[in-house]
Amino acid sequence: MAFLWKSRVSQWPVLCLILVYRTDFIFGNIRYSIPEELGLGTFVGNLAEDLGLEIKQLSERRLRIASENKEQYLTVNLETGILHIKEKIDREKLCEQDHSCVLMLQAVIENPLQIYRIEVDILDINDNAPFFQRQEVNLEISELTPLGTAFPLQRAFDADAGTNSVRSYQLSPNQYFTLKSQPDGGDAGIPEMILQRHLDREQEPNFGITLTAFDGGNPKKFGTTHIKFTVVDANDNVPVCEQNIYQVTLAENTAKDTVIVKVTAVDVDEGLNGEVIYSFSEHTPHKIRETFRLDATTGEISVNGLLDFEEVDRYQISVQAKDRGAHSVAVYCNVLVIVTDINDNAPEVILTTTSSTISENVSPDTVVAVLRVVDKDSKNAAEVSCRSPRTLPFKLITSFNNYYTLVTHGDIDREDVPEYNITIVCTDHGSPPLSVKETIQVQVSDVNDNAPHFTQPSFSMHVTENNVVGASIGSVSAFDPDFAQNAELSYWILDNLINGFPASTFVSINAINGMMSARQSFDFEHLTNFEVHVKVTDAGSPPLSSNVTVNVIVIDENDNAPVIVSPLPIKGSRTEETVPISAEPGYLVTKVTAKDADSGVNAQLSYELHRSSDESLFTIAQETGEIWTIRHFTRKDSNRIKLVILVRDNGTPPLSSSVTIYVSVQDDGKGKESSTGILGNPVPWKSGIKFYLMILFGATSFVLLLTIAFLGIMLHSRRNISCCWNTTCFSEKNSHQGIQKASINLQVPPNYTQAYENERFSQQFLYDPALNELMFLKLHDSAASMIRHKTGTCANAKDGKASISTNKHPVHEAYSSRPRDLEQSSFERCSSGQYGMGLYTSDKCEVEPDPRRLVEIHSRAL
Repeated sequence: MAFLWKSRVSQWPVLCLILVYRTDFIFGNIRYSIPEELGLGTFVGNLAEDLGLEIKQLSERRLRIASENKEQYLTVNLETGILHIKEKIDREKLCEQDHSCVLMLQAVIENPLQIYRIEVDILDINDNAPFFQRQEVNLEISELTPLGTAFPLQRAFDADAGTNSVRSYQLSPNQYFTLKSQPDGGDAGIPEMILQRHLDREQEPNFGITLTAFDGGNPKKFGTTHIKFTVVDANDNVPVCEQNIYQVTLAENTAKDTVIVKVTAVDVDEGLNGEVIYSFSEHTPHKIRETFRLDATTGEISVNGLLDFEEVDRYQISVQAKDRGAHSVAVYCNVLVIVTDINDNAPEVILTTTSSTISENVSPDTVVAVLRVVDKDSKNAAEVSCRSPRTLPFKLITSFNNYYTLVTHGDIDREDVPEYNITIVCTDHGSPPLSVKETIQVQVSDVNDNAPHFTQPSFSMHVTENNVVGASIGSVSAFDPDFAQNAELSYWILDNLINGFPASTFVSINAINGMMSARQSFDFEHLTNFEVHVKVTDAGSPPLSSNVTVNVIVIDENDNAPVIVSPLPIKGSRTEETVPISAEPGYLVTKVTAKDADSGVNAQLSYELHRSSDESLFTIAQETGEIWTIRHFTRKDSNRIKLVILVRDNGTPPLSSSVTIYVSVQDDGKGKESSTGILGNPVPWKSGIKFYLMILFGATSFVLLLTIAFLGIMLHSRRNISCCWNTTCFSEKNSHQGIQKASINLQVPPNYTQAYENERFSQQFLYDPALNELMFLKLHDSAASMIRHKTGTCANAKDGKASISTNKHPVHEAYSSRPRDLEQSSFERCSSGQYGMGLYTSDKCEVEPDPRRLVEIHSRAL
């Protein structure tokens, strides 16, 4: 490798060749040699060629240069593979005056991880001239100074090292002093002058000599200092050091003010000429003066500052001793202080490369960080071992020369641990051992490895029918343990079919928040519930999804009025029903049936007799809609009665429907040819014969009525018993018994009893025994055998014994051609279990004649 070394000689650039050699050690060890002060961008070496790599591999394998120093002096061009100067190198700043100055670098490449050690030997150039700390020195020398006396002078300093440092000294021409011979090829050391001729103060009390220091560079550089001599009278005896060299060893943690050595020099003179005082020599470095303190009287040297083996492991101290006499001569005692190492430095961790982020699906043994551990202590104390936490999915692999590689070891899941703080603990082998902790923070980047999950296995939502289109019916929610984009969720409706239509036509969903809305107005009567399948998808790559079933329940509203299904109207909105005039209380006229398309309480129906032309005749069962009679028909009753039945549901607000029923009262007699109906309504004549029969019937009836009235008056006057019958003769209890037989919850008009009692027949009837011969009985089933026709007694149904009625005049009934049950027949059961003829109605079987039945009996007899 060639490089340009600029020199100032003749102001022409001089080219020099520096050979580069390469050795392999483990992964590789490359060594370059370059001079200091090279310009920026100067070629150092072809690193790609030396590593055996192709140019395109440099970027692919992320080649980078790591320096052990704070400054990055060299860098590599990834496009050419050339290692060149990034920052100017000053050897004196980098290594001071060490004989060897090596810049340690690491070339790190990945896939697979390889570390090459690069040693760059920084060669010194002669860019610094020697210099003296003082440009002028004053020396006083007694004229009695013996020949051969050596005078140490101040040492010259040169920032350069090796051959470029101070190599020789030279005195300017003089007649008194010469320089002590110096070793060839080595350090010039401290210059010493040797007195070769006696001094004579009277001849030459003062003179001067120039001391010049030369380095070994080419061309040589030099520095000078001027020495002024003053010749004085001096003692004839000089102090003498007890030892030529004082050597002392102390630990680097020696406390301040500790006395480490005592220098002693003896002067045989007396008085002031024998009193020796001590001081550091003039050429003692400032560092020594800061570290140690010298007692001028006793010669004791004590610790004044901090000792640090890692900075300076030995000190050479020159102690000057001279007496207090006039013209005293100084002597110099040498002290060597050796500092021993203690384990006072903890290891230091230097991260050469690190990855702050790794993926959660990273493969095992992936490099996370490369670190180097150094310890300034020596020997065993500098041996360091490092460890990482075993609980974390990482491990340390030892490389070489205290290099460690942190790699993945185990499964890494960001959802469990999103960030790792890996604490590396490094401990040296000193006594006591010292440790250092280095925390490496590693972020785990997310991978879309978790599908979103709904918060519930299924959702149920309720919507009231007749809803507004677009109204919210509820929401679904899901969560995804992934992070950022992988946790961004979107909701969708899967188009399953509902009654043959896609689900998306029924409901919609907000893709961001999962809020569901109705896309149509629902009708409970057509659709009570339906299922929708919702899909949630994350935004990862590839996207993951989950499904859930949403059950939408339509809540019924009272939006349907009851519909009457029976009886069906014949004309318009009315219907016709018939009832015989002989109907007993509790007679079932008809049953109103209705249906409601709603459900629940909205479909609970109740029936009500809303309006009636005669409220005393009919009632209706509220739950079943059955219409019953609540009393007997009378003459004053109309033969066509209008009933308005109202059917109401139990919703809020309640809805209702009504039906109008016209009830026609019909005569149920057989073989009648009367021209007048049961209640006196005229009927059309069928033939001329009927006209004459009606006249005959009317005349006969009139005679019969007069006879009955006459007989009644006769009986009343004889027994003081009134034979006058009116509507009050009808037992109120019998009427209510008919209602109880009909149905439960019958609606009885409040004015029923009053209206019924106000109806009185305008005629009075008397019973005539003579009519027995004109009457015939038409009895039903076996009831005829229980009646004694002439006595009117009631025979016991079991033993056949006769029970005499309270009425002494027997009455016979020829009534009703319609077959009826025993409860509705013309017989009333006595409280004793006997039966009486229906002509008399009384709670205690004290029967009284029914005027309507008398009319019918009379007509039939005719």
